[in-house]
Amino acid sequence: MPQTPRQRARAQTMDDIIRIGRAHLVENGAAALSLRAVARDLGVVPSAVYRYVANRDDLLTLLVVDGFDELGDAVDAALSQAPVGDFRGQFLLAAHALRAWALASPATYALLYGSPVPGYRAPDERTTGPGTRVVRRLIGIWDVAHHDGQLALHEVEVPATLSDDLETIRLELGVRVPDAVLARAATVWAAMIGCVSAEVFGLYGSDTFADTGALYDFQLAALADSVGFTSSR
Repeated sequence: MPQTPRQRARAQTMDDIIRIGRAHLVENGAAALSLRAVARDLGVVPSAVYRYVANRDDLLTLLVVDGFDELGDAVDAALSQAPVGDFRGQFLLAAHALRAWALASPATYALLYGSPVPGYRAPDERTTGPGTRVVRRLIGIWDVAHHDGQLALHEVEVPATLSDDLETIRLELGVRVPDAVLARAATVWAAMIGCVSAEVFGLYGSDTFADTGALYDFQLAALADSVGFTSSR
């Protein structure tokens, strides 16, 4: 719907606050975020910023949602180029989009997937939707692949203690995959985050791998095999 001048001005100010906040993430880290510092760079008195952002935790939440949305947009854009029916290829495109975004925005990636910020707890009602966008896209790929007969899964026993949780996830996501597929999907997601985090946070060291892109390709191939994707067409 058309916006009034006041609405446009408010939206622009919110965009500026988020942009400055992300710059401060890069310079100082999440734990050192300060609304006073944001106000200074915005060129206003601190009380003016409080009309838009209640406190530091509110600013962190804005940055978390913005980061998840940007990552989700990157994955969606990558998947828009994926051939229909090439489920392994779709998985690889999404996984590469995750890594590319993380390497381009390491400070925001650290806010989303790194160490918790002391004293901050992300509010579920604001962050769960954006935070599960990529997972939902990936499980959607596995769901369609399974029902198209494109997952060559070997039989695997899933502990009975996981069944209730997996059923809850199935209902929340509206998918029909069996426990074995969903449990492996959770494992693959955790492994993907681990692989990307190891690179973003320098856990391999500076002289271990000359080509971390080739390493990630190898890791993804192993993960795609583990979930049962057939070869790309």
